[in-house]
Amino acid sequence: MKERHIRLKAIKRIIRNNRISSQEALLGYLQEEGFNVTQATLSRDLKLLKVGKVSQGESGYYYTLPGEEERKESERGYIQDFQRGYVSIEFSGNVGVVRTLSGHADSVALALDNMNMEEILGTIAGDDTVMLVLREGVTGEEFLTKLREKIPDLEE
Repeated sequence: MKERHIRLKAIKRIIRNNRISSQEALLGYLQEEGFNVTQATLSRDLKLLKVGKVSQGESGYYYTLPGEEERKESERGYIQDFQRGYVSIEFSGNVGVVRTLSGHADSVALALDNMNMEEILGTIAGDDTVMLVLREGVTGEEFLTKLREKIPDLEE
């Protein structure tokens, strides 16, 4: 199966270029492009992308992507969640350990997952620690540079 970030880009492109009225129709487009995903995975992708439905009158609804301002507002909320719980970060190769305040690891991991940073392969949250896995070839310093673009006052 193709990588998630590539699939998310395909979903956005398909929704921008077509009037998609159902998940089944979207699944069809994705399958034509070689993506083999389940309805549950597609539902999670649509939620992550904050896809909404807009009425087209009597003929039903179609999917739409959030506007740039909505996306920025959502990202600001995730950045605040990250900052509320963040303590420090260290890397060993492409694996990072984010230390958080006790009980904040879930919200910090969710924030990282939703900041749409292509450098991140995934996160795993504990109670006060998040394991952060970067894509192959991305260094911790490269990731921190990108993270500082989003959070300029980030302390290590």
